[in-house]
Amino acid sequence: MFKELREIEVYVLAENFANKLWEVVNSWDYFARDTIGKQAVRAADSISANIAESDGRYHYQDKKNFGYYARGSYEETKNWLRKAIARNIIPKEKQSELIQELELIGPKLNALINSYKVPKK
Repeated sequence: MFKELREIEVYVLAENFANKLWEVVNSWDYFARDTIGKQAVRAADSISANIAESDGRYHYQDKKNFGYYARGSYEETKNWLRKAIARNIIPKEKQSELIQELELIGPKLNALINSYKVPKK
């Protein structure tokens, strides 16, 4: 089921990161979940969602555009993660794990975007 998409390493990394972030955010109090949590989870979910949408497109420019949207969501996720850490709402033992996992996504996402080249004639 869904084999092709699950074979894209950056998609798998992004999906796993979003699921881990969900688990962390789900344990926060209402105010933290409602303010930073919802937006952080939406941004993280959007990384893999845009990769999936990119994969489903036929034309290289469409693929590239959705890759750029994924990269924007990646940067937004970093923003929310920094704020959550600065406000001490992510447990200390989870902070470095989340940072390391998120940092793996960026270069692989750029490589995916760069793979969407104009076909040579």
